[in-house]
Amino acid sequence: MLRPFLCAAVAATILAACSSGSSDPFVGFGPNPPLDSPSRSLIPTVGVPEVVGWPAGAAPKAPPGFAVTRFAEGLDHPRWLLALPNGDVLAALSASEPSKADKSNQGIKGFFQKLLMKKVGSAKPSPNRIMLLRDADGDGVAEVRTTFAQGLKQPFGMTLVGETLYVANSDGVVSYPYQAGQTEVAGPGTRVFDLPGPPINHHWTKNVVASPDGAKLFATVGSNSNIGENGMENEVGRAAIWEYDLATKQARVFASGIRNPNGVDFEPTTGVMWTVSNERDEIGNDLPPDYLTSVKDGGFYGWPYSYWGQHVDKRVKPQRPDLVAKAIAPDYGLGPHTASLGLTFYRADAFPAHYRGGAFIGQHGSWNRKPLNGYRVVFVPFAGGRPQMPAEAFLTGFLNADQKIQGRPVGVAVDGRGALLVADDVGGMVWRVAPARP
Repeated sequence: MLRPFLCAAVAATILAACSSGSSDPFVGFGPNPPLDSPSRSLIPTVGVPEVVGWPAGAAPKAPPGFAVTRFAEGLDHPRWLLALPNGDVLAALSASEPSKADKSNQGIKGFFQKLLMKKVGSAKPSPNRIMLLRDADGDGVAEVRTTFAQGLKQPFGMTLVGETLYVANSDGVVSYPYQAGQTEVAGPGTRVFDLPGPPINHHWTKNVVASPDGAKLFATVGSNSNIGENGMENEVGRAAIWEYDLATKQARVFASGIRNPNGVDFEPTTGVMWTVSNERDEIGNDLPPDYLTSVKDGGFYGWPYSYWGQHVDKRVKPQRPDLVAKAIAPDYGLGPHTASLGLTFYRADAFPAHYRGGAFIGQHGSWNRKPLNGYRVVFVPFAGGRPQMPAEAFLTGFLNADQKIQGRPVGVAVDGRGALLVADDVGGMVWRVAPARP
């Protein structure tokens, strides 16, 4: 039987874990979002998701003037997309496989994380393949679906340079020869360069993009923990964006201190690299915001020692005031615990002029907040190469009216006809958003 004081402590802990954040869907957005004071509880703040899936015929909601169709459905955890020049679309199918070496997945926090990952269908054997989707008749639905590549290791990012396709596995980048129109490639690919990976691999997703001139590859590597609790010796080369020179075959860290970068793209008018990143957990429902930022060569963005510039995270030991002093504040907040993953700039002309040059961002949604936050695709307008206010909710309805999860958006891409494609891993869908036909 629990003693009275222990019961009181447990009750207080549970109440703290259930505390709620702002109900403003755009709290923490913009170039200078207000930052709360950090707060902690013995049990982390937890939103309690329930997955119900998409009813027959249902779809997310886009603004007036747009139509949303099921470009492909029944996929096994689609995470990332690449639109090929000939109109075909590649969808990487992969899932998290928790590691016993990850100490941050132990204890009370680990219990909740594993429970929630299981509920949303993310903790499962990874499909480890790439599907090719083809809409040859142009009706907005892929009538051809083939296994394009298999035998991969949690594939995620993909990019095409000339006649070479590059794929980011969870431990490095591989390549395949590619000719327009082919529907499959053979084998696990040729190793190009390694990236920090197992045995821990806390943030396992790796993206790869090519520079606008096709001379370099840039790959993202998330941190091995929330704030370094697996040991900083296990964070070498992580929380970073890597550069690989295709001519010299040399790799280096391009920028660091970015906790979990995923989406990377180049702003169309300036050519500057931008990324979206997930920030740390367990210091408050509304703190700190995930973010969108330009990326500077050699730049350090704070993790784990500080957030949003020089805001010190006192939990991290030992402290590094020398690194905090040079930490670059992000350009634009994307809201707390939104799990912003996908990023693409809109370069096509099918959408109204308002959207051209702006950024679409897939917000997957996080476990570390109540009420749930994210679970949508947002649009951030750009002018003069800089993000503007206000941001807009472009694709919603992934949470239904009862706050139950119908789907979770991840990767975003623009297809050859100028439509926006959205990978929905929980829903097993690729959604297509295009201007509605008269």
